[in-house]
Amino acid sequence: MALLLIMVSQNCNKIFEQVITDYHQFNDIDLVPQNPFQTGTLENLLYDKCWIDTAQWHMEDEIRNPSIEPGAAVQWKRRIDKSNQDRTDIVEVIDDYFYTKYQNIQPKESARFNTESPAGAIDRLSILQLKIYHMREQAERTDISEEQREKNTTKLDILLQQREDLSLAIDELLEDIEKGDKYMKVYRQMKMYNDPDLNPVLYKK
Repeated sequence: MALLLIMVSQNCNKIFEQVITDYHQFNDIDLVPQNPFQTGTLENLLYDKCWIDTAQWHMEDEIRNPSIEPGAAVQWKRRIDKSNQDRTDIVEVIDDYFYTKYQNIQPKESARFNTESPAGAIDRLSILQLKIYHMREQAERTDISEEQREKNTTKLDILLQQREDLSLAIDELLEDIEKGDKYMKVYRQMKMYNDPDLNPVLYKK
């Protein structure tokens, strides 16, 4: 496998870890991220993508507060909806990056289509990094029983193995695309509920 391809998942994981660390220095959903990477680069997109995921993770915590006021719950739900749209949009931009990168690769006649795009897998890797960070917090708690800590540690071990497996799968997918053994397409999510022309509740107003 080419060194460049090996570095793709490593680069993703490194940036995602950096984002999560940067966010938790302030732990502020409203904080505007200071993306350290040059605009237009894959690294810049990965940083922004994981920041969206990290902020949304904490929005999801807030809306599950059993004492939340109904009005506040509606506000959080709308913020989560917008964040989901932002997340979808940037995943598509990341796929555009890879599609452009490999557009001159001629697929072999035997080339197969992969059900998941590179950015779709990278999206899952970003969320997985968040799960790892927060499960590690739970595994290191001192205010819970030893039994609960062991359960959390077991879950953390599984998440770490998932990260290893998913990282390998991403690199292998990109290698297959580069060698012409697989080809990719860029599909748009075509979310309907946020579109005032497609959501009947919105266009009938």
